[in-house]
Amino acid sequence: MNKIDNRPLTVRSATKIYGAGPGRVHALQDVDLDIAPGEFVSIVGPSGCGKTTLLWSIAGLHHLSDGSINLGAEKIEKPHPSIGMMFQDANLLPWRSVRKNIEFPFEIRRKEPDANKIDELLNRVGIAGFSDKYPRELSGGMQQRASIVRALSSDPDVLLMDEPFGALDAFTRDEMNLLMEEIWAETKKTIILITHSIQEALFLSNKVYVMSARPGRIHKVFDVPFERPRPLKLMESAEFFDLVNVIKTEIQHRPTSNITAE
Repeated sequence: MNKIDNRPLTVRSATKIYGAGPGRVHALQDVDLDIAPGEFVSIVGPSGCGKTTLLWSIAGLHHLSDGSINLGAEKIEKPHPSIGMMFQDANLLPWRSVRKNIEFPFEIRRKEPDANKIDELLNRVGIAGFSDKYPRELSGGMQQRASIVRALSSDPDVLLMDEPFGALDAFTRDEMNLLMEEIWAETKKTIILITHSIQEALFLSNKVYVMSARPGRIHKVFDVPFERPRPLKLMESAEFFDLVNVIKTEIQHRPTSNITAE
């Protein structure tokens, strides 16, 4: 878990249009990102603004209509072994144990899993005693802990998170946020989080990107001023509350077109 990659992630003029003719959907327009190695950033914006499209394009799961995505000198056009992903749902196969679910990506790639690393991660996220359990025997929070282990077990340089804690109750979501804060502090991996929660974005990130309504563009970037490590009580502070409201206002009052990046 201690490997630190030194390759920046760059997105240039990312544009995505689904379909053709009158029914086409213009999801992204000229999105630029410069994410430094080891940076934790979040992307927020109104529903349907293209956040998930952007993340899946970075993962190599969607092809851009125009523009490019690079990890260092490598162009990302398909799934890449240095980029891991957590989805909105844990997506654990119900007929496989926790450990077998974690090992499944290794089986697909015909690689031997690192049993010691998996044990370390299971212990780190607090489910070491549940590796032989099946998903139906776990709470939602425990399933997402298993999903974290699966995403990190191949030691990716970049971890993409597509609102993985959105379906959890508030208490469990706080636990997951604290866990991710600690894991990032330990690994210094590059992490990109898509979330509808401005509070979550500010608590976890070094930087928050705000997207406009569709077609999605980056129109505002906020550097997060709070020192680390961040306790949960930070979210009760006046400074935190004020910044949440500033970002909320940016999201709520942006027009749907003619938005330029700042």
